[in-house]
Amino acid sequence: MQKVRMVTPLVEIDGDEMTRILWQMIKDKLLYPYIDLKTEYYDLGLKHRDDTDDQVTVDAANAIKKYGVGVKCATITPDAARIKEYQLKKMWKSPNGTLRAILDGTVFRAPILVKNIKPLVSGWDEPIIIARHAYGDIYKGVEFQTKGKGKAEMVFTDDQGRETRQTIHEFDQEGGIVMSMHNTHKSIRSFAKSCFEYALGEKKDLWFSTKQTISKTYDHTFMDIFAEMYENEYKDAFEKAGIEYFYTLIDDAVARIIRSKGGMIWACKNYDGDVMSDMVATAFGSLAMMTSVLVSPEGHYEYEAAHGTVQRHYYKHLKGEKTSTNSMATLFAWTGALRKRGEKDHLEDLCTFADKLEKASLVTIENGTMTKDLALLSTDDNINIVNSEEFLDEIKIELDKML
Repeated sequence: MQKVRMVTPLVEIDGDEMTRILWQMIKDKLLYPYIDLKTEYYDLGLKHRDDTDDQVTVDAANAIKKYGVGVKCATITPDAARIKEYQLKKMWKSPNGTLRAILDGTVFRAPILVKNIKPLVSGWDEPIIIARHAYGDIYKGVEFQTKGKGKAEMVFTDDQGRETRQTIHEFDQEGGIVMSMHNTHKSIRSFAKSCFEYALGEKKDLWFSTKQTISKTYDHTFMDIFAEMYENEYKDAFEKAGIEYFYTLIDDAVARIIRSKGGMIWACKNYDGDVMSDMVATAFGSLAMMTSVLVSPEGHYEYEAAHGTVQRHYYKHLKGEKTSTNSMATLFAWTGALRKRGEKDHLEDLCTFADKLEKASLVTIENGTMTKDLALLSTDDNINIVNSEEFLDEIKIELDKML
């Protein structure tokens, strides 16, 4: 079989622990034999980030700006325990946060559906796609503990040196905690634009929710920018496409989502999207069955798995033990990136290969062969539980039939 050709490289961003092991397995078993794979490689493994003072993360983001499409393995965001484990210089920031800030992107997360795993919410028939604003809020918050009696203030100093001050709270002797957070009009507009464009591309209704009744400036600004952009730039296109833009309070949105059949894009602020994407993923089955793509307003794409590095399985792997780690989200990161690369370069064969690889993986699960996490959720009576490597081998068998 002649290998599928590529013209422009993907930006390949390697990661940590068990997902790094799966990353290489996927390439060896399901990509290299079929594709003339071209990538520009960046190692975001925690030790290499430490060795480069995290410059490699910045370089990877700029490479995505250059080439337009990247694919990323899951990475560790270090805490105090990780600093000790890896003997790091410092507690480096989340690489995902750095990539999102540089690309000014919005994260779209959607569940991977198979017939033999039913959502916990019985009425959900179609995927719910979470659109998460990927800048600001508590992820760029500044916080501290107060000591003793005193007053906390917010101060804004303009470029002429004029100050605007607002009291946050006057603390008694016991003190307390203070946090400030911010966002920018530019980033909110980019978020809104990405959401409207994505909804048109997917031909799905777009819901947006905040808590503007409580946050009468911060959240209200989000609501106003979305409303203004919709009325001025997208209303006609939405009506022509037969889709709806719908705004409501986030608590009302949660109630409506639970009662819905699914099928919409649900846009959320950064923290809300972080929480709700995990809720939606779990209700549909598993975080390991959740796709994730970062989309910038300039049309740059970075595909990744929505889950972490599967630390517990990695420690078992290091002991020589077999694991039954679900590689679906990581695999779909690759297929999503390959398909987008094919679309951008007008390579139909590359898009077709990505489609067939996804179909082969779904057929494998629907035929009853799956990793342990999915077996616990499946409605099948006869299940063939396989380890991490065997699962990819079974997908390869199905893929070869399709090719």
